[in-house]
Amino acid sequence: MTLDDFKSNPRTMYTAQEYERLSATKEEAEGLLADESLRELAEAELATLTPQLEALWKQMEDTAEAAKEEEAKPKAMILEIQGGAGGDESSLFAAELALMYQNYVETRGWGWNKLDESVSDVGGYKDVSFEIKGKDAYDALRFETGVHRVQRIPETEKNGRVHTSTVTVSVMPLRTNTKVTIPASDLEFETSRSGGAGGQNVNKVETAVRVIHKPTGIAIRCTIERSQLKNKERALEMLQAKLDQLAQEEDDRKHASEKKSQVGTGDRSEKIRTYNFPQDRVTDHRIGQSWHGLPKIMEGSMEPIVDALQNFTGEFGAAGDE
Repeated sequence: MTLDDFKSNPRTMYTAQEYERLSATKEEAEGLLADESLRELAEAELATLTPQLEALWKQMEDTAEAAKEEEAKPKAMILEIQGGAGGDESSLFAAELALMYQNYVETRGWGWNKLDESVSDVGGYKDVSFEIKGKDAYDALRFETGVHRVQRIPETEKNGRVHTSTVTVSVMPLRTNTKVTIPASDLEFETSRSGGAGGQNVNKVETAVRVIHKPTGIAIRCTIERSQLKNKERALEMLQAKLDQLAQEEDDRKHASEKKSQVGTGDRSEKIRTYNFPQDRVTDHRIGQSWHGLPKIMEGSMEPIVDALQNFTGEFGAAGDE
Protein backbone atom coordinates (compact mmCIF):
# COMPACT_ATOMS: atom_id res chain seq x y z
CA MET A 1 0.00 0.00 0.00
CA THR A 2 1.07 3.58 -0.58
CA LEU A 3 1.03 6.53 1.80
CA ASP A 4 -1.96 7.92 -0.12
CA ASP A 5 -3.82 4.65 0.55
CA PHE A 6 -3.16 5.02 4.27
CA LYS A 7 -4.19 8.70 4.20
CA SER A 8 -7.54 7.80 2.63
CA ASN A 9 -8.23 5.04 5.15
CA PRO A 10 -10.11 6.44 8.21
CA ARG A 11 -8.36 3.91 10.48
CA THR A 12 -4.86 4.98 9.44
CA MET A 13 -5.45 8.60 8.38
CA TYR A 14 -4.02 10.29 11.49
CA THR A 15 -1.04 7.94 11.67
CA ALA A 16 -0.36 8.68 7.99
CA GLN A 17 -0.41 12.41 8.71
CA GLU A 18 2.16 11.93 11.47
CA TYR A 19 4.25 9.77 9.13
CA GLU A 20 4.13 12.51 6.49
CA ARG A 21 5.19 15.16 9.05
CA LEU A 22 8.15 13.07 10.27
CA SER A 23 9.14 12.29 6.68
CA ALA A 24 9.38 16.02 5.94
CA THR A 25 11.51 16.47 9.07
CA LYS A 26 13.74 13.61 7.92
CA GLU A 27 14.21 15.22 4.50
CA GLU A 28 15.26 18.46 6.19
CA ALA A 29 17.77 16.58 8.33
CA GLU A 30 19.16 14.78 5.29
CA GLY A 31 19.62 18.18 3.62
CA LEU A 32 21.84 19.25 6.51
CA LEU A 33 24.30 16.37 6.13
CA ALA A 34 26.36 18.39 3.62
CA ASP A 35 27.00 21.10 6.23
CA GLU A 36 30.01 20.04 8.31
CA SER A 37 28.93 22.13 11.27
CA LEU A 38 25.47 20.51 11.37
CA ARG A 39 26.25 16.99 10.20
CA GLU A 40 26.57 15.45 13.68
CA LEU A 41 23.28 16.99 14.79
CA ALA A 42 21.55 15.84 11.57
CA GLU A 43 22.86 12.30 11.95
CA ALA A 44 21.59 12.13 15.53
CA GLU A 45 18.14 13.30 14.42
CA LEU A 46 18.07 10.79 11.56
CA ALA A 47 19.00 8.00 13.95
CA THR A 48 15.85 8.85 15.93
CA LEU A 49 13.52 9.53 12.99
CA THR A 50 14.28 6.42 10.93
CA PRO A 51 13.05 3.82 13.48
CA GLN A 52 10.05 6.04 14.28
CA LEU A 53 9.05 6.10 10.62
CA GLU A 54 9.54 2.34 10.31
CA ALA A 55 7.37 1.75 13.37
CA LEU A 56 4.63 4.05 12.07
CA TRP A 57 4.62 2.32 8.67
CA LYS A 58 4.32 -1.09 10.29
CA GLN A 59 1.54 0.19 12.52
CA MET A 60 -0.39 1.39 9.47
CA GLU A 61 0.14 -1.92 7.67
CA ASP A 62 -1.04 -3.90 10.70
CA THR A 63 -4.10 -1.68 11.16
CA ALA A 64 -5.06 -1.94 7.50
CA GLU A 65 -4.58 -5.72 7.52
CA ALA A 66 -6.69 -6.09 10.66
CA ALA A 67 -9.45 -4.02 9.05
CA LYS A 68 -9.25 -6.18 5.93
CA GLU A 69 -9.56 -9.36 7.99
CA GLU A 70 -12.48 -7.88 9.92
CA GLU A 71 -14.30 -7.05 6.69
CA ALA A 72 -13.69 -10.58 5.39
CA LYS A 73 -15.28 -12.21 8.46
CA PRO A 74 -18.71 -13.71 7.86
CA LYS A 75 -21.48 -11.39 9.05
CA ALA A 76 -24.02 -14.20 8.98
CA MET A 77 -24.08 -17.96 9.46
CA ILE A 78 -26.39 -20.95 9.40
CA LEU A 79 -26.75 -23.14 12.46
CA GLU A 80 -28.14 -26.58 11.70
CA ILE A 81 -29.17 -29.08 14.38
CA GLN A 82 -30.03 -32.69 13.57
CA GLY A 83 -31.24 -35.45 15.84
CA GLY A 84 -28.99 -38.51 15.93
CA ALA A 85 -28.87 -41.71 17.95
CA GLY A 86 -31.55 -41.93 20.60
CA GLY A 87 -34.81 -41.42 18.75
CA ASP A 88 -37.34 -39.27 20.64
CA GLU A 89 -34.84 -38.38 23.36
CA SER A 90 -32.42 -37.13 20.71
CA SER A 91 -35.09 -34.95 19.09
CA LEU A 92 -36.03 -33.46 22.46
CA PHE A 93 -32.42 -32.64 23.22
CA ALA A 94 -32.07 -31.09 19.74
CA ALA A 95 -34.91 -28.72 20.68
CA GLU A 96 -33.19 -27.90 24.00
CA LEU A 97 -29.92 -27.15 22.23
CA ALA A 98 -31.78 -24.90 19.78
CA LEU A 99 -33.27 -22.95 22.69
CA MET A 100 -29.85 -22.74 24.37
CA TYR A 101 -28.31 -21.21 21.24
CA GLN A 102 -31.28 -18.89 20.70
CA ASN A 103 -31.06 -17.51 24.23
CA TYR A 104 -27.31 -17.03 23.93
CA VAL A 105 -27.64 -15.30 20.55
CA GLU A 106 -30.34 -12.96 21.82
CA THR A 107 -28.29 -11.96 24.87
CA ARG A 108 -25.50 -10.98 22.47
CA GLY A 109 -27.90 -8.84 20.45
CA TRP A 110 -27.52 -10.86 17.24
CA GLY A 111 -30.29 -11.67 14.79
CA TRP A 112 -31.98 -15.08 14.96
CA ASN A 113 -34.33 -16.52 12.31
CA LYS A 114 -35.64 -20.03 11.89
CA LEU A 115 -35.22 -21.17 8.28
CA ASP A 116 -36.82 -24.62 8.36
CA GLU A 117 -37.77 -27.37 10.77
CA SER A 118 -38.88 -30.99 10.90
CA VAL A 119 -40.70 -31.77 14.16
CA SER A 120 -40.81 -35.22 15.78
CA ASP A 121 -43.96 -36.84 17.19
CA VAL A 122 -42.94 -35.85 20.74
CA GLY A 123 -42.41 -32.19 19.85
CA GLY A 124 -38.65 -32.22 19.43
CA TYR A 125 -36.63 -31.54 16.30
CA LYS A 126 -35.66 -34.17 13.79
CA ASP A 127 -33.73 -31.33 12.20
CA VAL A 128 -33.89 -27.56 12.25
CA SER A 129 -31.86 -24.72 10.77
CA PHE A 130 -31.44 -21.10 11.79
CA GLU A 131 -29.82 -18.00 10.34
CA ILE A 132 -27.74 -15.95 12.78
CA LYS A 133 -26.58 -12.44 11.91
CA GLY A 134 -24.20 -10.28 13.88
CA LYS A 135 -20.63 -9.14 14.32
CA ASP A 136 -18.45 -11.86 15.87
CA ALA A 137 -21.33 -14.38 15.85
CA TYR A 138 -19.44 -16.84 13.68
CA ASP A 139 -16.26 -16.48 15.74
CA ALA A 140 -18.22 -17.26 18.90
CA LEU A 141 -20.12 -20.28 17.59
CA ARG A 142 -17.81 -21.77 14.96
CA PHE A 143 -16.54 -24.45 17.34
CA GLU A 144 -20.03 -25.83 17.98
CA THR A 145 -19.79 -28.03 14.89
CA GLY A 146 -19.76 -31.70 15.81
CA VAL A 147 -21.62 -34.37 17.78
CA HIS A 148 -23.15 -33.29 21.09
CA ARG A 149 -23.86 -36.18 23.47
CA VAL A 150 -26.45 -36.09 26.25
CA GLN A 151 -26.56 -38.49 29.20
CA ARG A 152 -29.68 -38.39 31.37
CA ILE A 153 -32.74 -40.31 32.58
CA PRO A 154 -35.64 -39.76 30.14
CA GLU A 155 -39.03 -38.94 31.63
CA THR A 156 -40.42 -42.16 30.13
CA GLU A 157 -37.70 -44.31 31.74
CA LYS A 158 -39.35 -46.36 34.49
CA ASN A 159 -36.22 -48.06 35.82
CA GLY A 160 -34.17 -44.91 36.32
CA ARG A 161 -31.52 -45.87 33.77
CA VAL A 162 -29.33 -43.22 32.22
CA HIS A 163 -29.72 -43.08 28.43
CA THR A 164 -27.19 -41.71 25.98
CA SER A 165 -28.33 -39.82 22.89
CA THR A 166 -26.57 -37.68 20.33
CA VAL A 167 -27.32 -34.57 18.30
CA THR A 168 -25.25 -33.20 15.42
CA VAL A 169 -24.63 -29.46 15.10
CA SER A 170 -23.27 -27.78 11.97
CA VAL A 171 -22.13 -24.15 11.80
CA MET A 172 -21.81 -22.82 8.26
CA PRO A 173 -20.67 -19.25 7.52
CA LEU A 174 -22.33 -17.22 4.79
CA ARG A 175 -19.32 -15.77 2.97
CA THR A 176 -19.07 -13.19 0.22
CA ASN A 177 -16.31 -15.18 -1.49
CA THR A 178 -17.55 -18.72 -2.01
CA LYS A 179 -15.38 -21.82 -2.35
CA VAL A 180 -17.69 -23.84 -4.61
CA THR A 181 -19.34 -22.81 -7.86
CA ILE A 182 -22.82 -24.28 -8.37
CA PRO A 183 -23.91 -24.61 -12.02
CA ALA A 184 -27.64 -24.10 -12.57
CA SER A 185 -27.77 -27.51 -14.26
CA ASP A 186 -26.86 -29.14 -10.92
CA LEU A 187 -30.00 -27.79 -9.25
CA GLU A 188 -33.56 -29.04 -9.06
CA PHE A 189 -36.37 -27.09 -7.38
CA GLU A 190 -39.62 -28.15 -5.77
CA THR A 191 -42.32 -25.94 -4.24
CA SER A 192 -44.98 -26.63 -1.64
CA ARG A 193 -47.20 -24.89 0.86
CA SER A 194 -45.42 -23.62 3.94
CA GLY A 195 -48.17 -24.81 6.27
CA GLY A 196 -48.92 -28.40 7.17
CA ALA A 197 -51.48 -30.95 6.11
CA GLY A 198 -54.33 -29.04 7.78
CA GLY A 199 -55.27 -26.34 10.26
CA GLN A 200 -55.53 -22.59 10.11
CA ASN A 201 -51.88 -21.93 9.24
CA VAL A 202 -51.89 -23.63 5.88
CA ASN A 203 -50.82 -21.29 3.09
CA LYS A 204 -52.90 -21.42 -0.06
CA VAL A 205 -49.88 -20.37 -2.11
CA GLU A 206 -46.84 -22.61 -2.63
CA THR A 207 -44.19 -20.41 -1.05
CA ALA A 208 -41.95 -23.11 0.49
CA VAL A 209 -38.98 -24.04 -1.70
CA ARG A 210 -36.86 -27.17 -1.71
CA VAL A 211 -33.64 -27.17 -3.69
CA ILE A 212 -31.80 -30.39 -4.50
CA HIS A 213 -28.12 -30.42 -5.43
CA LYS A 214 -28.09 -33.34 -7.84
CA PRO A 215 -24.35 -34.24 -7.67
CA THR A 216 -24.41 -34.67 -3.87
CA GLY A 217 -28.08 -35.33 -3.20
CA ILE A 218 -28.14 -32.55 -0.60
CA ALA A 219 -31.65 -31.11 -0.23
CA ILE A 220 -32.44 -27.77 1.42
CA ARG A 221 -35.93 -26.55 2.27
CA CYS A 222 -36.79 -22.99 3.26
CA THR A 223 -40.14 -21.71 4.50
CA ILE A 224 -39.32 -18.54 6.44
CA GLU A 225 -40.12 -15.96 3.76
CA ARG A 226 -43.60 -15.10 2.49
CA SER A 227 -42.65 -15.26 -1.17
CA GLN A 228 -41.42 -18.19 -3.20
CA LEU A 229 -38.61 -16.09 -4.72
CA LYS A 230 -37.26 -15.06 -1.29
CA ASN A 231 -37.39 -18.65 -0.04
CA LYS A 232 -35.56 -19.75 -3.18
CA GLU A 233 -32.81 -17.19 -2.51
CA ARG A 234 -32.52 -18.32 1.12
CA ALA A 235 -32.42 -21.99 0.14
CA LEU A 236 -29.63 -21.29 -2.34
CA GLU A 237 -27.70 -19.40 0.35
CA MET A 238 -28.03 -22.39 2.66
CA LEU A 239 -26.96 -24.80 -0.04
CA GLN A 240 -23.94 -22.64 -0.90
CA ALA A 241 -22.94 -22.51 2.76
CA LYS A 242 -23.27 -26.28 3.14
CA LEU A 243 -21.23 -27.06 0.02
CA ASP A 244 -18.57 -24.52 1.05
CA GLN A 245 -18.43 -26.15 4.49
CA LEU A 246 -17.98 -29.60 2.98
CA ALA A 247 -15.17 -28.26 0.80
CA GLN A 248 -13.56 -26.63 3.85
CA GLU A 249 -13.79 -29.86 5.84
CA GLU A 250 -12.10 -31.75 3.03
CA ASP A 251 -9.37 -29.10 2.84
CA ASP A 252 -8.88 -29.25 6.62
CA ARG A 253 -8.48 -33.03 6.52
CA LYS A 254 -5.81 -32.71 3.85
CA HIS A 255 -3.86 -30.17 5.90
CA ALA A 256 -4.73 -31.40 9.40
CA SER A 257 -1.07 -31.78 10.42
CA GLU A 258 -0.47 -28.09 9.67
CA LYS A 259 -3.32 -26.86 11.89
CA LYS A 260 -1.56 -26.98 15.24
CA SER A 261 -3.77 -24.50 17.07
CA GLN A 262 -7.18 -25.49 15.76
CA VAL A 263 -9.78 -26.62 18.29
CA GLY A 264 -10.88 -29.90 16.75
CA THR A 265 -11.14 -30.75 13.12
CA GLY A 266 -14.43 -29.02 12.45
CA ASP A 267 -15.82 -32.33 11.24
CA ARG A 268 -19.52 -32.88 11.95
CA SER A 269 -18.87 -36.54 12.82
CA GLU A 270 -16.49 -35.64 15.65
CA LYS A 271 -17.86 -36.07 19.19
CA ILE A 272 -17.04 -32.76 20.81
CA ARG A 273 -19.10 -32.42 23.99
CA THR A 274 -21.06 -34.37 26.59
CA TYR A 275 -23.94 -32.99 28.66
CA ASN A 276 -24.14 -35.22 31.75
CA PHE A 277 -27.34 -34.32 33.61
CA PRO A 278 -27.01 -36.74 36.59
CA GLN A 279 -23.59 -35.25 37.39
CA ASP A 280 -24.58 -31.66 36.46
CA ARG A 281 -21.59 -31.37 34.14
CA VAL A 282 -20.74 -30.32 30.61
CA THR A 283 -17.43 -31.58 29.23
CA ASP A 284 -15.78 -30.40 26.04
CA HIS A 285 -13.58 -33.31 24.98
CA ARG A 286 -11.39 -31.27 22.63
CA ILE A 287 -9.90 -29.11 25.39
CA GLY A 288 -10.52 -31.49 28.30
CA GLN A 289 -12.45 -28.92 30.30
CA SER A 290 -15.69 -29.29 32.29
CA TRP A 291 -18.28 -26.88 33.68
CA HIS A 292 -21.00 -27.39 36.28
CA GLY A 293 -24.36 -25.64 36.45
CA LEU A 294 -25.85 -27.49 33.48
CA PRO A 295 -29.41 -26.06 33.81
CA LYS A 296 -28.04 -22.50 33.59
CA ILE A 297 -25.90 -23.41 30.57
CA MET A 298 -28.93 -24.95 28.84
CA GLU A 299 -30.76 -21.65 29.44
CA GLY A 300 -28.17 -19.90 27.28
CA SER A 301 -25.33 -19.04 29.66
CA MET A 302 -22.67 -20.36 27.29
CA GLU A 303 -20.09 -17.62 27.84
CA PRO A 304 -17.60 -19.75 29.84
CA ILE A 305 -17.61 -22.46 27.16
CA VAL A 306 -17.37 -20.00 24.27
CA ASP A 307 -14.56 -18.06 25.96
CA ALA A 308 -12.59 -21.23 26.78
CA LEU A 309 -12.76 -22.44 23.18
CA GLN A 310 -11.78 -19.06 21.76
CA ASN A 311 -8.85 -18.74 24.16
CA PHE A 312 -7.58 -22.24 23.58
CA THR A 313 -4.39 -22.08 21.54
CA GLY A 314 -2.83 -25.48 22.20
CA GLU A 315 -2.80 -28.41 19.85
CA PHE A 316 -6.09 -30.29 19.63
CA GLY A 317 -6.32 -33.41 21.70
CA ALA A 318 -9.55 -35.19 22.59
CA ALA A 319 -9.98 -35.90 26.25
CA GLY A 320 -11.12 -39.33 27.36
CA ASP A 321 -14.80 -39.97 27.92
CA GLU A 322 -16.12 -39.09 31.29
